[in-house]
Amino acid sequence: MITGLAVLLALAACGSSGSGGTDAGASSSATGASGEDDLVIEVDRGDGSEPERYTLVCGDAPEGDHPDPAAACTHLAGMDAPFAPLPTDMVCTEQYGGPETARIAGRWHAEPVEAELSRTDGCRISQWDALGPVLPPVEGAVAD
Repeated sequence: MITGLAVLLALAACGSSGSGGTDAGASSSATGASGEDDLVIEVDRGDGSEPERYTLVCGDAPEGDHPDPAAACTHLAGMDAPFAPLPTDMVCTEQYGGPETARIAGRWHAEPVEAELSRTDGCRISQWDALGPVLPPVEGAVAD
């Protein structure tokens, strides 16, 4: 009977971790630690203006001074590997998307993040655009 109860409890625990949409909030509250999904986003428009700097903390209640933390956190939660580096052997179109650069640092799913982004070729433009509401819109960019 105890073995059956243990199996039932283990299965219930497995089923409950995925029901909240993302496991980041559950992980952070289970450990009592914060910073599981804690990012600093710096964007340089490349036009001589001061770089923009935002904080983004995703969890039970998205927060930070990001313009729309809820949209950014929801978008990131739907991505498999939002900060994966581009493969070094990737063939990219030679097109220029603008002078904008961004740096995202911190932790995502308790793993360190250090992403350098730009819009200098087709691959990097796609990488930038894939982050959606995490980064501010680029003026003059044509939406697909």
